[in-house]
Amino acid sequence: MLKTLDRIGYEKPSPVQAGVIPLVMEEFDVIGQARTGTGKTAAFSIPILEQLDMDVRKPKPQALILAPTRELAVQVENELRRLAPDDVRSVCLYGGKPIRGQINRLNEGCHVVVGTPGRVIDHLNRGTLNIDQLWFIVLDEADRMLDIGFRPDIERILRRCPKERQTLLLSATLPPAILELARRYMYRPKVINFSKNNVSAETIDQYFMTVPTEMKFEVLEKLLQREDPDQAIIFCRTKLGTERLYRKLLKQTDFQDVGTIHGDMNQSARDRMMKGFRSGKVRYLVATDVVGRGIDITNVSHIVNFDIPTLSEDYVHRVGRTGRMGKTGVAFSFVCPDQGSELNAIERTINKQLESDPMQEFVDERRAILYPHQVAAEKRKKSKSKYRRGL
Repeated sequence: MLKTLDRIGYEKPSPVQAGVIPLVMEEFDVIGQARTGTGKTAAFSIPILEQLDMDVRKPKPQALILAPTRELAVQVENELRRLAPDDVRSVCLYGGKPIRGQINRLNEGCHVVVGTPGRVIDHLNRGTLNIDQLWFIVLDEADRMLDIGFRPDIERILRRCPKERQTLLLSATLPPAILELARRYMYRPKVINFSKNNVSAETIDQYFMTVPTEMKFEVLEKLLQREDPDQAIIFCRTKLGTERLYRKLLKQTDFQDVGTIHGDMNQSARDRMMKGFRSGKVRYLVATDVVGRGIDITNVSHIVNFDIPTLSEDYVHRVGRTGRMGKTGVAFSFVCPDQGSELNAIERTINKQLESDPMQEFVDERRAILYPHQVAAEKRKKSKSKYRRGL
């Protein structure tokens, strides 16, 4: 294992790696609470690679790694290949690409399979994936897999795995559904928490602004001009909203290096966009939560929640795209005037109050000019509310 770390240039293991690797090597089931960007892929990949049986000419899968999105599955396999010796074979299984090529690669034999639950189930049902010799399974981003409806598929997969196996579950949050899954399918797991309230770390500064919907684009322009980010991800709630914002930014001369990614794009288009973002050709990426957990790019300096997420847990994963591997980052959230309860839910989740951005003064002044009657009505409402409380 030390040779592997030395070969890839790891001078010192991250806290997640230092905590997880020894437990896995001692053959414990492990639940690790950690966000992405903490070195967790290497934490489970290294002990897997150390224990593979390499004496079989046409190997059957010995390890299965499940991930919630195609992008994350590809990213995990790329990291696995970087860590692995040349003779280790891996296959990545996900939808959006012809299944025949995946079947051919499985038929050639492999040691490790990485995939999304839906496509893995597809191969199991077809009989093209044999997991009889599986001894290790990883549930990566387990909470996200449950959020997007993969629990039935995950349980089907776990029930078909050999009972004599080792299971590792990694998740940014540990809601009751995750703990129930662990209770049913893991054996006396060791639980370790590296999250430190996930995004309350000193490496990420977090701000919010109260911005009405009709002013969001104007405020976004001024914010990006002020911040001049290395790279930024701008999150929207919907695919339609993402596409509209992308096209609007593209019309501005200052934002020609903008791209977009969402669930309605085909896999080839998504791959091209992610390649452009990783290379730096795309500076601003307008995205839905499809990449809230699906990317690992260390140069993302800024996150903008153009729309705050519906689920406060998704805030954790969005903001976790920056401040990775010890680098600093900053996150801004645009909160509509009627979304105070949603902001409170986010703050409870991360156990931290977001700071009001100094640009709030500009927003308030601009809004008073553009919408004087609306602002006056809100002031009257607040005044009446204070009067009632004083009675």
